[in-house]
Amino acid sequence: MSILKIIKERRSIRKFQKKEIPQKSIDKLIEALIWAPSAGDLQSRKFYFVFEEKIKKKLGEAAFGQNFLAQAPLVVVGCTDKEKVDYYGERGKSLYSICDVSASIQNMMLLAKELGLGTCWVGKLDEKEVSKILNLPDNFRPIVIVPVGYPAEKPSVPPRVSGNEVVEFIK
Repeated sequence: MSILKIIKERRSIRKFQKKEIPQKSIDKLIEALIWAPSAGDLQSRKFYFVFEEKIKKKLGEAAFGQNFLAQAPLVVVGCTDKEKVDYYGERGKSLYSICDVSASIQNMMLLAKELGLGTCWVGKLDEKEVSKILNLPDNFRPIVIVPVGYPAEKPSVPPRVSGNEVVEFIK
């Protein structure tokens, strides 16, 4: 499948089959995460792969009641590591490290689609509560929660704005 086809066909999945993800696929998801670009190649990110049912339920509650998270066999929490971007000062902490996590998560989500898995970007979360649930060190900031599993739904194609609306050519 071409990368553009994967990009166009990926959907936010909120219903999952009760089917385990093979270790080989999990290993590939990890590879996709670590090969994403990062500011200054500092790789200021950390990912938690959560399989424990009780923890997934707590994460759903910390995501303001997005309880579908607990249905997925795997929930990935992407965190920044603020210490690794000290070199770039406040911009590194408030922007670059978030971009690092985001690029990694996008890689993982696209690879998941290729593997027949579904994902959903969940950004609405109580950072303090997620940090408490996962017992995160002070330098880690949770940015995104992504449930991963085999889809039990096929969402319709959402409308997109045209290229003319989002791209400005400067010649």
